[in-house]
Amino acid sequence: MRGTIFAGCAAALLAGCGVLTPTDELTWSTELARTLPLEDGKTVEAARFSQLRAGADSKGGWEQFAIVNGNTPTTYQLVEQDGVVVIQADSAEGGSGLSRKLHIDPHRYPIIEWRWRVPRDSGRGGANSPSRESPPVRLSLAFDGDVAKLDFDDRTKLRMAKVLTAHGLPYASLLYVWLHRRPVETVYSSPHTERVRHIVVESGEQRLDQWVTVRRNVLEDYRRAFGEDPGRIVAVGIMTDFGDNNAPRRAFYGDITFSPASRHPNCCRHGGEANQAQ
Repeated sequence: MRGTIFAGCAAALLAGCGVLTPTDELTWSTELARTLPLEDGKTVEAARFSQLRAGADSKGGWEQFAIVNGNTPTTYQLVEQDGVVVIQADSAEGGSGLSRKLHIDPHRYPIIEWRWRVPRDSGRGGANSPSRESPPVRLSLAFDGDVAKLDFDDRTKLRMAKVLTAHGLPYASLLYVWLHRRPVETVYSSPHTERVRHIVVESGEQRLDQWVTVRRNVLEDYRRAFGEDPGRIVAVGIMTDFGDNNAPRRAFYGDITFSPASRHPNCCRHGGEANQAQ
């Protein structure tokens, strides 16, 4: 039962939930926006796993975070795949995420690029069928914002999240996901709160067992998902949990970078561009 509950609420709680010092604010993103230095430079390297050593304990500033207290955490380790060091995620039950605190202006660095890979045999359960409802891979962005603009219902749910979850929620979370049944570019909300929106950037099983590179315009995606301009990004997260068919899952994540739109003048129609398989 605990696993079923977790699978239903994990996506709503992903974006960087392990980052926080106690605060009276409704969200933990407010404190991070006040205290984190704003990233500067030609690009922002949110994750350079490829520059680390396979088997090393340090993951370049990325840390485990719990989503629901008491669940078995996902194992994240640095491994070598096809000659490149990446993160391997293994979840036998329950699940947790891996996140990094970063203060990024999405107006200056709107283009995010990353790559991920889902093995074909990952999450196979029952009659060898994959998990259909929960994503095998997620990449999440946590945003700060003005909580005073939210309505009573949203503020109430933020208060509840502080009590019922491991750490609460940021002002807003945008999750990029791979799903089997929903088409690419589908935008949908968490069943638990409108402050968490998902965008499907890969669908189906055609590119299982392949490295898939994704490039998205965060600024346009946030506007489409929430109907407003975003505040600052304060955390980046990845997550693989066990499937809604109760089968263990494995996935791989590569480097994650943010860059100005001027470096990608043709990106991105509808917020994203065609994913590339390698």
